[in-house]
Amino acid sequence: MSEHGSPTGTPADTSTDGSGDGSEAWSKPGTYVNPGTDFVRDTNYIETRITRDGADGYPVEPGRYRLVVARACPWANRAIIVRRLLGLEDAISMGLCGPTHDPDSWTFDLDPGGVDPVLKIPRIKDAYLARFPDYSKGITVPAMVDVPTGQVVTNNFPQMTIDMSLEWTDHHREGAPQLYPEHLRAEIDDVNAGIFTEINNGVYRCGFAGSQRSYERAYARLFDHLDVIAERLRDQRYLVGDTITEADVRLFTTLVRFDPVYHGHFKCNRAKLSEMPVLWAYARDLFQTAGFGDTVDFSQIKRHYYVVHSDINPTGIVPLGPDLRGWHTPHHREQLGGRPFGEGTPPPPPRADETVALQDWAPR
Repeated sequence: MSEHGSPTGTPADTSTDGSGDGSEAWSKPGTYVNPGTDFVRDTNYIETRITRDGADGYPVEPGRYRLVVARACPWANRAIIVRRLLGLEDAISMGLCGPTHDPDSWTFDLDPGGVDPVLKIPRIKDAYLARFPDYSKGITVPAMVDVPTGQVVTNNFPQMTIDMSLEWTDHHREGAPQLYPEHLRAEIDDVNAGIFTEINNGVYRCGFAGSQRSYERAYARLFDHLDVIAERLRDQRYLVGDTITEADVRLFTTLVRFDPVYHGHFKCNRAKLSEMPVLWAYARDLFQTAGFGDTVDFSQIKRHYYVVHSDINPTGIVPLGPDLRGWHTPHHREQLGGRPFGEGTPPPPPRADETVALQDWAPR
């Protein structure tokens, strides 16, 4: 589920955040704001897990599952990053939905004929209905699909990446980093809880606020926690420990969308990311790290938010800015020490069919 909401049938405040999360169902296109209310995300996901022991009926098995994502979506972007850092490309195939979706579902409009070449379906909703014919919740990405049956297994994005780290270890690449090391899990979980409620979801709470008062409360919460995180990162390179962890992945996907989308479109405009020195340097450090920036498609990100959220941006005009060249400028965070991959190594370059086109990335 990406923080974008994928449309399908309930009120905007239930989950249709139009950011890829797709957990927002709606009754008509472009309905993401309920006047007079706070935005409340629906976090009622499919909790089935893919595990080594197959306790839920879905054992880890290379080649069996397809990770369906949209590059536009921050929640899906997490799964793309973790899959790449751990080297799971050969074990878990990836299907890419386009940056916009219709009122019914995320669609495979980037593929020839608008059909996923592996699942043979035009929209991810088909995989949900294959398992749950009466499924009424949000149709979200990321989603793991069982290829033999064509049925969705899970869209529980927070657990999904943790399971990639812990359950798929037999299929990690040599040199894969420890993104969720046992001795740091309690601290990672604590940091992640604040990042999710106050930042990842906080930008949506601003953007989908149904009243001035709701917006002002959301705005204060968001920037208060950004200040907390900035202070935490002032003297340490990464959020927890001295290596990249799951926490850094979760924060990065919101930060990288901040100036192109959240600052203007969602009115998170106390300051741009590029005007917050610590967070800007931290975000550039990660962007320039293999497995992070090379997963980012700024064109799709902007097209998704500005086109899909038609009640916020009724003209559908996609802004040309901001200037993205700053993402490649020196960040000097290496002076704080730290080892990005710990005892591991950087992932190799993305495979040709998963490389973001240069014109959709950040020019040097």
